[in-house]
Amino acid sequence: MQEKQQTTRKRRSPVPVPKPVKTYTEFNNQLLFGKYSYSDIEIKDPSLKGYINLKPLVQPTTFRNNSKKMFSKAELNIVERLVNSLMRGGTGKKVGGHVIRTKGRLQGKKLKTIHIVNEAFAIVEKKTNSSPIQVLVSALENSAPIEDTTRIRQGGTTSTISVDMSASRRLDIALKNVALASIIGAFNKRKRIAEALADELIMAGRNDVNSYAIRIKNDKDRMAKSAR
Repeated sequence: MQEKQQTTRKRRSPVPVPKPVKTYTEFNNQLLFGKYSYSDIEIKDPSLKGYINLKPLVQPTTFRNNSKKMFSKAELNIVERLVNSLMRGGTGKKVGGHVIRTKGRLQGKKLKTIHIVNEAFAIVEKKTNSSPIQVLVSALENSAPIEDTTRIRQGGTTSTISVDMSASRRLDIALKNVALASIIGAFNKRKRIAEALADELIMAGRNDVNSYAIRIKNDKDRMAKSAR
């Protein structure tokens, strides 16, 4: 009986070894696409500091697990927000006499847009010899409008007045215009969308008036100034 009891005893499973936890320095030294560092990135606009998130990520994707939280976009990496802005079907309206649509080529295809941003960053680094993350941050700061216009009704008359714009909306509009500029720049042209995105980032980073996002920002500010 003792021999049978000894043979029927279950073997103890080995004690699981805990995985080593990454230290803060290891987490902070992650490089975007394995090439670009998040350190030494300067945000000059104080109102956008709380919304331009530079949390280190190797691949700009987090699957938006906290998307139902209020102001969750502020916790999203700024490069991932650019990737998400590119996943669109087009403007749905005429721009320059043409209806700009991507016919579903980018809609919902995050891996494809990540490759586009990676290629655009490589072009930016080659042309400017500077960090493409810094160029992106400067482009968003320069192309973020400050004021907007709204219509109010007083009695029987309707008038247009200027209103201040929140920092979150400023960044949303800047990202939308930069992404839209890359789609327009590659529409019915030999230029690829990665090249168009790189050119738009470089021009907006330099505050060049030839940039589509800078032109839209100047138009909004001019309309708001006339409505004061």
